[in-house]
Amino acid sequence: MIPAACKQRLAGLLGPRGYLDRPEDLTLYEYDGSVEKHRPDLVVFPRSTEDVSAIVRTATEFGVPLVGRGAGTGLSGGSIPCEGGIVVAFARMNRILEIDLENERAVVQPGVVNLDITLAVQSAGYFFAPDPSSQRACTVGGNVAENAGGPHTLAYGVTTNHVLGLELVLPDGTVVETGGLAPDLPGYDLTGLLTGSEGTMALVTKAAVRLMRRPEAVKTVLAIYDSNEDAGHTVTEITARAITPVAVEMLDGLMLRMVEEATHAGYPMDAAAVLLIELEGMSEAVEDQVEQVREACKVAGAREFRVARTAEERDLLWKGRKNAFGAVGRVSPTYYVQDGVVPRTKIAPTLHFIGQVAQKHGLNISNIFHAGDGNMHPIIPFNPRKPGDLEKARAAGEEILQYCIDAGGSITGEHGVGMEKNELMARQFSPESLDWIRRLKLLFDPSGRLNPGKVLPTGRGCLEIRQPALKPGSPVL
Repeated sequence: MIPAACKQRLAGLLGPRGYLDRPEDLTLYEYDGSVEKHRPDLVVFPRSTEDVSAIVRTATEFGVPLVGRGAGTGLSGGSIPCEGGIVVAFARMNRILEIDLENERAVVQPGVVNLDITLAVQSAGYFFAPDPSSQRACTVGGNVAENAGGPHTLAYGVTTNHVLGLELVLPDGTVVETGGLAPDLPGYDLTGLLTGSEGTMALVTKAAVRLMRRPEAVKTVLAIYDSNEDAGHTVTEITARAITPVAVEMLDGLMLRMVEEATHAGYPMDAAAVLLIELEGMSEAVEDQVEQVREACKVAGAREFRVARTAEERDLLWKGRKNAFGAVGRVSPTYYVQDGVVPRTKIAPTLHFIGQVAQKHGLNISNIFHAGDGNMHPIIPFNPRKPGDLEKARAAGEEILQYCIDAGGSITGEHGVGMEKNELMARQFSPESLDWIRRLKLLFDPSGRLNPGKVLPTGRGCLEIRQPALKPGSPVL
């Protein structure tokens, strides 16, 4: 529980509309897009860096844990306050502070929605490259914390490749800046270190990000398959031809049918899998690459190869991909999204293994993922009203992630470790490596109050995160 004096001071700082403390309000901040839950004791809404610094100093004085939160769209429990305390919600720090098109830069507050950066500059022919599937809702602060990716990661990289500098509040309330607008600054790359640190070292209050010119030509392709494995082999075939599309997305048959029923994007209902492939660049080069990709798909066993003829057709195909998680929700309101990575040459055997896991546990696991960089997203539905069903989904997810590690991959590509995968970190890294990660965190946060219980193994789980089986007739919360 937060001491009354601490709450009183924060209320005086932020005003009566600057915080939430009623149980019915706090319930809205006990979860994100994962399957974990834990309620905060207080939610505060800073409007400036000075507010954040004052909040952090107050929390330090009273020894209260702090967790930063953007839009709550994360999928690994990163913004869940698993030890209670204060959630610092950045929804009101949502301004684009500066746009410098001549130098292809923008400076934004952490609560700015990802897509809003592109919308602000697209009329001038620019865009912000990181594009998580939740880009219409997720915010830059959360993207920085989790080093978010997206469908176009293959060509453009993840968030860290587009962050030039940060303004941060350290756990003692000190405000510091890292990086900057100038390229190749001297000194340690603290911006790179803190991007992807999942809010365990500092709270981001400002970010300088890179803007990019829109390409001259874009071609979007839908390749259709009667076999998952053939779709997986196509990625290897494209790579062997030294072609780098900006995006290669795969949906298996189960997933594409759910998506098509929800969005009517034009995916074939009878296919076993589709690849959504996008190429960008100079017009002549793109046209040549389309034909090379066509040949690669044909060699790998594609039954059909479609090229979007208009911008409307392209947008519709991407609408299906970007709204896939919502489409799953129409079929199963509760599901577990995994985020393992394997080498591209291991995609086909990984899909086969996922099928074996589904059969073993009696689950209908569907697949939608960034095939270009091997970032797998098996979707595991479960029924919270059925005792043991969540545990079965967790077990299946753990087996899949272990396979990813054994295949030479990773337990996460873009969702972060959070509290979902922190115990699996001991399988990914040696004890010595984990100890160095711990020591680095403690350099920034010696008292361990900033987003505790995340990233590193704890040997325990939060007391309230295990979702209990619901009784018949009880509501799903």
